Amino acid sequence: MITAHDLGFRYPSGSWIFKDYSFHLKRGEALAILGPNGRGKTTLLRCLLGTASPERGSLALGGSRGYVPQHAPVSFLSYSVLDMVLMGRIRHMGFFASPGKKDFSKAREALEKLNILDFENRPFFELSGGERQLVLIARALASECSLLLLDEPTSALDFRNEKMLLGTMKRMKEEGLTLVFTTHAPHQAIHVADKALLMFSPEEYLWGPVEEALSDIHLQRLYGTDIRKIHVRDHGLNLRTIIPIYC
Repeated sequence: MITAHDLGFRYPSGSWIFKDYSFHLKRGEALAILGPNGRGKTTLLRCLLGTASPERGSLALGGSRGYVPQHAPVSFLSYSVLDMVLMGRIRHMGFFASPGKKDFSKAREALEKLNILDFENRPFFELSGGERQLVLIARALASECSLLLLDEPTSALDFRNEKMLLGTMKRMKEEGLTLVFTTHAPHQAIHVADKALLMFSPEEYLWGPVEEALSDIHLQRLYGTDIRKIHVRDHGLNLRTIIPIYC
């Protein structure tokens, strides 16, 4: 689904954001991109989306792409939630065509996957930031893309909606959707991803199976602080997660 070889990006007359990155992803796999603030995660995602052009290297992608930005747009237009999700169906409509029965069905199906079908008649601009984020994810799902790119998809969500979204992402992957997402939460990568890409510096990165890439040593180096992978077996739980160590 994705093959990147010696990929590099920089702005005109600027320094490299990343350089000589190589990785690949099969259909139905999930890739988590991790790195500290300002390292270039969103820029790399934009290259995969096609809204930014790499300065060097090669990039091959298969299938159609869907995208969920980090921040939901603030809009004061009177679009309903259902209208917003129907926008994801545009690629399936002819020029100047109106949404058909299938389009409405797919839009409502996407809303239902995220447990927000009861939002459909609410004005989009009246929603909270987290609720808008869920609607944008539903819009991407309604597009029936084969590759879904998400930029910190849980950053505006509370614990309940974060758990729901991560579970939805796992189910989508199991149904054959390929996922790429950026995150500051390594435990999300453990829960959802098959592969991880750690961006240490513009010219140094680590890509590989998530269990190998997200070791204590690699994470401590990535974020410059004490981080531990733990395995909790208590009260019926059998949980692998990653936590920072606070003193």
